[in-house]
Amino acid sequence: MQISEFIELMGQAKIYDLTQRLSVHTPPWPSYMPLGIQYFKRLAGAHQGQGANGQIITTSNHVGTHIDGEIHFHASGRSIGDMPLDHWYGPGVVVDISEDVEDYDLYSPELLMKRADIQSGDILLINTGYNRFAWDQPESDELRYFVRHPGPSPDFHEWALDMKIKWIGVDCGSADHPMNTIIRNWHPRDFAAADQKMQATYGKSWDELFPLEEYYQVMHLKLFPKGLVHAENVGGQINEVSNKRLWIGLFPLRGIELESSMCRLIAIEP
Repeated sequence: MQISEFIELMGQAKIYDLTQRLSVHTPPWPSYMPLGIQYFKRLAGAHQGQGANGQIITTSNHVGTHIDGEIHFHASGRSIGDMPLDHWYGPGVVVDISEDVEDYDLYSPELLMKRADIQSGDILLINTGYNRFAWDQPESDELRYFVRHPGPSPDFHEWALDMKIKWIGVDCGSADHPMNTIIRNWHPRDFAAADQKMQATYGKSWDELFPLEEYYQVMHLKLFPKGLVHAENVGGQINEVSNKRLWIGLFPLRGIELESSMCRLIAIEP
């Protein structure tokens, strides 16, 4: 392809922003530091004026749309700044399972492959539908967004490795099911509700399906050492690209010490 043809092609492409809006009102993952913004100088300022607006930001790396890095849970892994740029972009698919899952549910590889064309080496974004409960949405519900969202089935992490998935993105609080995180202890009534649902659906208790020593934060602890990380709080225009194959790009800070990073996430459609 000639350079002029490439430029014309890209000029006609549709770009979707899959990033959640960021604000001091954006909730971090439970127990993490929220975003704080303050001005240290203002246009009018003191005396003759400072001539510019300047701000100081304090935050954890887990507010709004962000990518977890390997060293978030794997001390000898790579930091965000040590990851090559081309790791963050490439062909991928947005799988919409919003009509298939509800509170505490599990999603399986079979369900995802039924909904969309997932190929080896893809970037995989999962639309559970829980982006509608994000802080800035009409149905905003922080408990459902962080505590009750669906999560992966017991075989999901092994399937993702077998498929050589490049990285994963989810439109909710965590790529792990919340009941496979410390949230199960912080919200015992929700854990009891999830356990009851598993018994009704699968005939097994939660701990029978997910033995704690094997599945606690499995999407972090077992995948990050393998280089398979994930983005959380995906949102924005995600509902406009349901079950489409796209060119996906994620742009974190190039921080050498960063264990994770807030980021901008886009999808490009010809």
